[in-house]
Amino acid sequence: QVQLVESGGGSVQPGESLMLSCAASGSIFSVISMGWYRQDPEKRREMVARIFRDGSADYEDSVKGRFTVSRDSAKNAVYLEMKGLKPEDTGLYVCNIEMDTGSGAWKHWGQGTLVTVSS
Repeated sequence: QVQLVESGGGSVQPGESLMLSCAASGSIFSVISMGWYRQDPEKRREMVARIFRDGSADYEDSVKGRFTVSRDSAKNAVYLEMKGLKPEDTGLYVCNIEMDTGSGAWKHWGQGTLVTVSS
């Protein structure tokens, strides 16, 4: 009953910027974090950036200083500002919301938005 819809991906050249957006809808409650994961063709996911309830953020080392994650709690939305993009940033960026069910955290996933960085 939770839906995550991403937007903002595209094909850009190295050094350019993108802004990814994710809107969550449905039964949203007790949010622990919202964030972005980069998914490979075999559906393995690597955390890129997350933002927690207290506003603190966690980033993959390779994107520190270039990416900024933000959240609008009232709208249940999360954003990823991506600057100075590099070819290695290429991938399917999947939105995630982590909620506290009372018996453990539960992650919901979107379908992803594709980012391609190449000359």
